[in-house]
Amino acid sequence: MATTRQAHTVWEGDLLKGSGVVTFDSSGIADQPVSWASRAEQANGKTSPEELIAAAHSSCFSMALSNGLAKAGTPPTKLTTQADVTLVPGTGITGVHITVVGEVEGLDEAGFVKAAEDAKANCPVSQALAGTSITLTASLA
Repeated sequence: MATTRQAHTVWEGDLLKGSGVVTFDSSGIADQPVSWASRAEQANGKTSPEELIAAAHSSCFSMALSNGLAKAGTPPTKLTTQADVTLVPGTGITGVHITVVGEVEGLDEAGFVKAAEDAKANCPVSQALAGTSITLTASLA
């Protein structure tokens, strides 16, 4: 069964001095303020499209890796995944770097890296970001 999730943003003003609020309609999590300054300079308590992409990618990747490891007979005890999304103003998003550290009984480092590479290639967010360079650092704890 297909699912659809919704969010919306209300923006007021121009790019440089304006600001907006992202509302997460599907989950109802707290509204998040956004601005150009929080995107291109310092976060200052606000989010950005890149942070939202990083959240989506780190969670999707973790789910894909967990599933792949479980299907291979070595379910993880714990996965800690960070996604760093880089924005260059005037150029756009130039890359995503995923760092994952896993606790997996009965699996060596090479097997974990292989499973992580597969998750990177096949998680739906990675596939949606196919036009972006995605790199990976994977290791066991």
